[in-house]
Amino acid sequence: MSTVTVGQKAPHFELKTMEGKAYSLQEALARGPVLVAFFKVECPTCQYTFPFVERLYQQFHAQGVQICGISQDDIRDTQRFAKEYGVTFPVLIDRHPYQISRVYGLELVPTLFLIAADGRVELVSDGFAKADLLEIQQRLAKVFGVNPAPLFQPRENVPAFKPG
Repeated sequence: MSTVTVGQKAPHFELKTMEGKAYSLQEALARGPVLVAFFKVECPTCQYTFPFVERLYQQFHAQGVQICGISQDDIRDTQRFAKEYGVTFPVLIDRHPYQISRVYGLELVPTLFLIAADGRVELVSDGFAKADLLEIQQRLAKVFGVNPAPLFQPRENVPAFKPG
């Protein structure tokens, strides 16, 4: 579990995207809630989780949802990961010694933080947790006033949990 917990203010950060653009959590929160997803490219659970995070992004992109991935790898490997797993939301680079990951107290990846527009952490999810992704979808649907398609398809054999 991370040391940043539900109900706390999320630590602000500014990192660079894979394209070298500055991304500020504080500026993003001024536009609404943000889902932050920390990961490593070689993590099998991250590889499994990120296509579902991308589905969330696609479901709410038109409403202005903000999702960002935070990679603990270099730009080249992160670009390969994004391409391979179809990630189109912004991906930021937390270079060694992983200053932002440390501020958030990460022990596992993937770790997801749903942060409300007021900066308060609403949900923390470690590893792959089907119920947590459904909860994130439900909360975003409420914020944006939409009724999204199912996140998981009946033909998919999705486990309830995969540890990170």
